[in-house]
Amino acid sequence: MSAPAEKSPQTRAGFCQECCHARRIESDRGSVFFLCQLALTDSRFQKYPRLPVISCIGYQQKTVSSV
Repeated sequence: MSAPAEKSPQTRAGFCQECCHARRIESDRGSVFFLCQLALTDSRFQKYPRLPVISCIGYQQKTVSSV
């Protein structure tokens, strides 16, 4: 049996990975964070939520725009 594949930071982000309100931030040291832009105007949301986010009332899936 082979060892499980290492999950990428994006896989471990939960809802934030595909939310239109989340912005991926990468530090100079290579750490990855997700900034919740809803937190800038609504105190119910954490600016940098603990990942993975498995439930969120502000979640809205990103839309793919046709160009």
